[in-house]
Amino acid sequence: MKFAHYSEKIFSEHLDLFNIQWIYEPTSFPLKWGRGAIKMMFTPDFYLPELDVYVEITTMNQNLITKKQKKIKLAKKLYPKSNFKLINESQFYNFLKSDNEILVKKAIAS
Repeated sequence: MKFAHYSEKIFSEHLDLFNIQWIYEPTSFPLKWGRGAIKMMFTPDFYLPELDVYVEITTMNQNLITKKQKKIKLAKKLYPKSNFKLINESQFYNFLKSDNEILVKKAIAS
């Protein structure tokens, strides 16, 4: 599979390691409209069906973090029934371990 950024490839490998199902960029969420057209879209990097969460990966570049935080904030407001999470490369293991301990235990047991 071809990823937009190397960090996405690494994250997918972490998910595979823990036996967590994932789908790459399955959904695009319109965020802004104007003159009958969509002006801004948000396509999270991953969807984790077992957790029902969309995950956006970011590097440690502050400009990217700020931009992605704004998009996620708007997505949460427009799509309150969807779960969105922004994580950076250094948070991969923490995300998998602390937020999803049940899945990690399941993966270790299998």
